[in-house]
Amino acid sequence: MQDALGGVQTVLVLGGASDLGLATARRLVQDRTTTVILAGRDPAAMAEGAESVRRAGAQRVETMAFDALDRDSHAAFVDRCWAEYGDIDLVLVAFGVLGDQDVAEHDAATALAIIDANFTGAVSVLIPLIDRMRVQGHGTVVVLSSVAGERARRSNFVYGSSKAGLDVFCQGMSDALIGTGVRMMIVRPGFVHSKMTEGLDPAPLSTTPEAVADAIVEGLAKRREIIWVPAALRAVLSGLRHVPRPVFRRLPV
Repeated sequence: MQDALGGVQTVLVLGGASDLGLATARRLVQDRTTTVILAGRDPAAMAEGAESVRRAGAQRVETMAFDALDRDSHAAFVDRCWAEYGDIDLVLVAFGVLGDQDVAEHDAATALAIIDANFTGAVSVLIPLIDRMRVQGHGTVVVLSSVAGERARRSNFVYGSSKAGLDVFCQGMSDALIGTGVRMMIVRPGFVHSKMTEGLDPAPLSTTPEAVADAIVEGLAKRREIIWVPAALRAVLSGLRHVPRPVFRRLPV
């Protein structure tokens, strides 16, 4: 349950080993969050991250097995979360893969694996999660989208299309939740220096997991529906959306 001041007490992080998920969990702990549940494919791999959340001040940190690709397990996973931890105030959907664009555009199995990890897997678990939150009458779902979903780019259109699908789904779900006590916030980061982007050349206006975490906490406090990290990307992408395609194709994006 939320505390007397409306603060988030219990957080479930899907993608509990991700840099963004852990940075956000640590930042939330600074704002009175007491219980953090880290969920990912390998609970043992989350041990170090769990310890970092404890050091940040969490009273209780737990790990759970969760596989975004095992859609048949998602309803039972959600049931177990509520059975073991009671009401969950905030769910952070932080899992996903960048994938190999060069391979994916020629290999259907690779492309579908990226789309399953980033889009269909997220939809599969979001629906039972949100239904649970509707029953409890409150809660927030924060979903990590990406600026890559704003317009198809030659360099990463498979990843971008998966994030575009997720973004549109969450916009519609957010509208469907009006009046239920449950809300969603979509986060659109640019290039983030993390394990997922290690070895890649950083894009302009690149950011860090900690900066994304700060923006998420600020967005929650202001009850934002969509945030961009950094905020300047909103204007940049707004302009890029209207660049004619023949010109856009020649841009180094």
